[in-house]
Order: sequence, then C-alpha cells, then structure tokens
Amino acid sequence: MLDRRHFLQAAMALASAPALFANPLRAFAQQRLDQARLLEFEALGQVTLLHLTDIHAQLVPLWFREPSVNVGVGEVAGLPPHLTGAAMLEHYGVEPGSALAYALASSDFTALARSYGRVGGIDRLATLVGAIRADRPENTLLLDGGDTWQGSYTALANEGADMVRVMNALGVDAMTAHWEFTYGDERVAALIDSLDFPLLAANVFDTEWDEPVFESTAFFERGGIKVAVIGQAFPYTPIANPRYKIPQWSFGVREDTLRETVRQARSDGAGLVVLLSHNGFDVDRKLAGRVDGIDVILTGHTHDALPAVVEVGRTLLVASGSHGKFLSRLDLDVGSQGVRDYRYRLIPVFADAIAPDPEMAALVSEIRAPHAQRLATELATTETLLYRRGNLNGTWDDLICQALRAERDAEIALSPGFRWGASLLPGQTITTEDVYNQTAITYPEAYRSTMSGAQLKLILEDVADNLFNPDPYYQQGGDMVRSAGIRYRLRVDAARGSRIEDLRLAADGTPIDPARDYVVSGWASVSEDVEGPPIYDVVSAYLREQGSVAVAPGDDIELV
Repeated sequence: MLDRRHFLQAAMALASAPALFANPLRAFAQQRLDQARLLEFEALGQVTLLHLTDIHAQLVPLWFREPSVNVGVGEVAGLPPHLTGAAMLEHYGVEPGSALAYALASSDFTALARSYGRVGGIDRLATLVGAIRADRPENTLLLDGGDTWQGSYTALANEGADMVRVMNALGVDAMTAHWEFTYGDERVAALIDSLDFPLLAANVFDTEWDEPVFESTAFFERGGIKVAVIGQAFPYTPIANPRYKIPQWSFGVREDTLRETVRQARSDGAGLVVLLSHNGFDVDRKLAGRVDGIDVILTGHTHDALPAVVEVGRTLLVASGSHGKFLSRLDLDVGSQGVRDYRYRLIPVFADAIAPDPEMAALVSEIRAPHAQRLATELATTETLLYRRGNLNGTWDDLICQALRAERDAEIALSPGFRWGASLLPGQTITTEDVYNQTAITYPEAYRSTMSGAQLKLILEDVADNLFNPDPYYQQGGDMVRSAGIRYRLRVDAARGSRIEDLRLAADGTPIDPARDYVVSGWASVSEDVEGPPIYDVVSAYLREQGSVAVAPGDDIELV
C-alpha cells in the first residue's frame, strides 16, 4: 500500500493548489481550472511515464460518472479501488464538492458536472502530452493500456481505423489490448500493420503452434535508463468476449511466462521493467505479490482512477481511469538497484480548462465529419441522469432493458455489465451517438428466447462469481449483469452457486419457478449464430416512441 511518505507527498500536492479544488459557480470555477495548474509538477529522476487506458474510442469531451458501488471481496475488501463516494474522498483527503471530488467520485455528480463541465477529449489529451514531452523530451514514454479501438459509432463504422490514426498522431510508444480483439484476428492484424508503435501481449499464444502471437516486450532508452515495457492483454478475452472472433489464440495470466519475460528483460540490460497491463486492478495487485522484478504496473480494464500509487512490495501500481478522463504521470528516479524514488499525479482532463491541440482537433473533425448528421440525430430527452458504471446497476442499462422488454416482447431482459459508456445529464437530448456509446460492439444482436428459471439463476450465479470470487484470478468479467422484470437478493460472501437468493418476478413478486420457461431478451451473446436486430436499433426505436424518458436508479437487487 501507499507508504506514509508518499501519501503525505500526494496530500501536500493537493493542498498546494487549493483554488483548483474549490466549488464555486462554473464561471468562477473555470478561472481556477486552468491548464497550467493541471500540468503543475516538479520533475523527478530520469524517466517520466505517461499512461492512459480504456479510452473506448471516445474522441470528444463527455460526461462520465464514477461508480457509487464497487464491492471488494476477500483480502481487498475496503481497500482502493473498492472505496466510492464519500468514503473514497475521505480516504484520500479530497474536499467534497471540489473539482477533484467531481473527477474521482459519484457524489453530487449532476450538480458538479454542471459546475465543472465535461471531461476528456483526445485533443485535450494531446495538449497535455505535448506540454509534458516538451518539458521532458528525452525522458517521456506514453503508454496505452488498451480498450482503445472500440466503444463509439465512428470506431464501429471503420473497424477501429480512426483510433489507430488518432493514437499514431498522439505519439503513443506502445499499447496492449482487450476489446480490440472483438474485431477478429484478421482485422487486428491489419490494424497492427497501420500502427506506428508495437502492440504488446506476452500472454497471447497461437493454439496450434504454441507460439507467441504478438511481441512481448519493447525496449526504450529514456534519461540514460533502458526501459523494458512488457504487454499483458486481458487474460480472459475468450470467456468475456466471443471465442469465434479469435479461434486460434489462447490467453491467460501466465505467471510463468511473465516471470521468464521479466528475467529476459533484466538479462538484456533493462534498468526499469514496466508491465503495461489490461488484467484489472485486483489481478495486478495479486500478480505484483507473486512475480518479482516488475518495477511498475500500469493497470487497466477495471476503469479505476486512483489519485495515488498503490505499493505492493517493490512494485508500484498505477490506475488511470477510463474514457480519456485522466492522464497519469509517474516520474521515476532509477538507480542500480531499481526505483529509488517516485512522484505521481493523476491529471483530470477538464475539457473547459485545456486548450485543444489544433492538429488533433482537425484530425478528430475529419474523422467525424462523414458521420456528423447521423451522430447528431435526436431520439429523445432524458429527464434523469443516465450512467452505466457500477457493480450492480446503472440507469443507462435499465433503459436498455426497458427497450428490450418493450421492443422484443419479453418478460425478462438482460444487459451485460459493461463498464464503458458515457453519461448524460438530466435535460439532455439523447442522440444516436449517445446510444452507440453504450452499444457499439461487433456482436450486437438482440436475441429473444426462452429460458427456464433454473437457467436464469445459473446465469446470474455465474456472473456473480466472475465479479465476487475472492480470488482475483477467477474474476473474469465486468460488472453484474443488468436485468429488468426480476428482483433478487445478492449475497456477496456466499459460496459459488449460492449468491442469488429470493429470485422473483418484479411485477407481482411471484417466485421464479426453476422448471418454468420464461421469455427473455438480451444482447451481446458470446455464442455464434445468434439472431436478432442490433441492440442500437432496438434502443433507438424505443427512444423515438417514448420521446422523453425518466429512469430512476433500480432497487430490484438487495445487496448483502
């Protein structure tokens, strides 16, 4: 965990810019939220690592609400990142209502969003990266943790090519991957040929030849230090996403492979070893305690944003959030025995406070121009906050489930617990772009089928175990599957197969009969040959019919 000296260092850094974290009206707030303050940093050592991850193809500024529920189980219960809202702010000494509180927590999100504005935007990130590189031209590495090519209408329309252009222009030095693989093995290979930098994944092997599919390691010279960057793709891709997209690739955590890769990097003269990971935070925390020789893990996949480094032995864990909302900067003083000291800042990308980089802004406009009319098509208005992120439910997915039940004439609806997807504030117009920001995948079919009550419970139990298994290496998915038409009790600490209790129909409280068949609609099935209209068309049709929607946070799951 964060030691006392570095915790105090982080706290002093927050205290040194009190105006940045005030809570005035928006016009006054923007006088404080300026680019220079966001970039304030006293450089340290020879190497500067810049990290972004889980952008999910978001090119322009957006709203993004952090989770209000992020349950930790087993040894990590109550530890970051499993602190949310007021508990997280208290843990890190962040003033409620401040700009940093708005960035990090779900508390008072709507009011603070209207005060401090949108976040992210690849042209704003380009400005920050460019400024840091200009200050540290021989010291800086920019690393992308993956989930970059998927998550928007434009990325789906051109199968990730727009994001390759953007990340080339940003000057990324290396990346790893997860959702990238859902474009299929042939498309991934074609896009890699267009990259100006390597896609690294030490843990992906060809199933026929048992040979690595991708490069494992890239070496860089920064500040006189030889830096080895090792890639770790999402280990459970063929489970969480369709196997048929990548039929000849095998994944896994592969500790032994990683140990050998780290050993080889040291033998090749690396003075600093960085794991560019898409494992997820808890997996990386466990990994750091089991694999020696890794100086830094830049972690991704679980979308956690932590304002301080987490130390596990001699390994530093950095969590940089998602959707282009943050840029992490980690400065390292490296000696003959490893990292002697470090300095860290999680930089919130407040869109109104940062001047867009002109060249990147022009590229984004060029990419979006052919799709502008469709992106801006108005479908309905939301009267309530729409958000996705959270262990149990989100109002965006509740809306998707409503659409599935109505448009597919189903008793029960299921929506996957994806973590990606921007938020919308009350009173905003819902556009086609907003719908695709929640649904842009390569297997979008909205199925309608019958399931027995026993099958339904088995699905819920399986997802619950993926999320709440006390061993992080068995946590293979996202958040809890969202549902409509049912309610139940979720007992987090129960044994596998026993977490779902009192499963009933929501309408009248009738217990779900294990032997009865129910009409169920859902989407994003990992099975091949699923039939049904694309989910984005289903949701768009429903929104046009409604004109205006109001979705209160669901209360059909009782969390124990």
